[in-house]
Amino acid sequence: MKVIASSIRKGNILERDDGQLYVVLTAESFHPGKGTPTTQIDMRRISDGVKTTDRYKTTEQVERAFVEDFDYSYLYKDGDGFTFMNTENYEQMIVKDDVIGDQAVYLQEGMKCILSVFNDVCVAIQLPPRVTLEIVETEPAMKGQTASSSYKPAKLENGARIMVPPHIAVGTRVVVQTEDGAYVERAKD
Repeated sequence: MKVIASSIRKGNILERDDGQLYVVLTAESFHPGKGTPTTQIDMRRISDGVKTTDRYKTTEQVERAFVEDFDYSYLYKDGDGFTFMNTENYEQMIVKDDVIGDQAVYLQEGMKCILSVFNDVCVAIQLPPRVTLEIVETEPAMKGQTASSSYKPAKLENGARIMVPPHIAVGTRVVVQTEDGAYVERAKD
């Protein structure tokens, strides 16, 4: 679908002349006192992560890819990739490892995710913003150590390593952000 360059926003997916899909990281319009107004778009190629920048006249047409978002439930991982099931029609979709990337460690069986689909292929995934996991390995709390600004390393049940406050012990369930793996709080079970 053709749209004018000035209407492009962060998160949109564009299809460029090379036939590749790009996710928009930033889009900024410039209106100089003299000359033609332009829109600069920073984007990342979905297939391999290469970043690029294009500059268009604000009224120039760009091809915005028609991407649909669907609710899926995570089932399992095998040699082909990660298998998800559509929560409405129960169809299954296999998502390649490179689409999920570093977030794969936070996938849990039955987790509800949003898959962005283009031409029956998943091009992006949104995990829930937070997950609850158990600490399986960490140093014991030191007596007299305050919880103010000191953090200690800990290993989660999924194998990921995070930094936690000193009062967190093995067996404690904690809430972690899926975007960057940061500790949020102790889980309220």
